[in-house]
Amino acid sequence: MTTRVTHEVEETRQAGADFAALLRPGDVVILRGDLGAGKTAFTQGVARGLGCMQRVTSPTFTLCQVYELPNSAIDALLHIDLYRIGHASELSDLGVDEALDRGGVAIVEWGDLAPTGFGEPAWSVTLLSGEEDDREITLEPRDSARLAAAQKWAQS
Repeated sequence: MTTRVTHEVEETRQAGADFAALLRPGDVVILRGDLGAGKTAFTQGVARGLGCMQRVTSPTFTLCQVYELPNSAIDALLHIDLYRIGHASELSDLGVDEALDRGGVAIVEWGDLAPTGFGEPAWSVTLLSGEEDDREITLEPRDSARLAAAQKWAQS
């Protein structure tokens, strides 16, 4: 587990952009944090780090936004928000498995609402709000092979 502190929204986005370099095709990232903790800002940074040119917004009402990444080793970024999910069976309608099999990456806000819906996540990212725009971002990789990369990210 490694932690990085940011002091403004753009730093939170940059932390996400730096994190993007750690992602591999097929990864699932679970984002945890209260409302307003910076989950979408972090995801915007991940998208930027992957070369996404589209505007990234919260998928709270659509459940899933898909951003194609034609110039990346990762096929697509799936930005999923389960805050308003009614039942875990709704996950099968999102096409996540197919996108991951094609080499996409899924970032799941409120993923702990359906913890078994995506298999074993590669990463867990927790964002905690501090004073004003301060955020404490903690990465927890699934395996020890990713821990060194996470530690380097924390020192960026």
